[in-house]
Amino acid sequence: MEKWEYLSTKFQAEGSFGGILDVENFDLELNSLGNQGWELVSIVSTNAAYGKTREIIAVLKRKK
Repeated sequence: MEKWEYLSTKFQAEGSFGGILDVENFDLELNSLGNQGWELVSIVSTNAAYGKTREIIAVLKRKK
């Protein structure tokens, strides 16, 4: 049976209306984790008031 380990990492959304993600930083971090063997499984956004994105949570996995 395969065994996995999981990692959750947060990315802050900036801006006063709607929450803006720094896509360049996001891509750099995901590519860095991918080079370490992590595979992206899911992305979830957390919301503040009125649906504004507060942070993005990325869940990754890799074989143990």
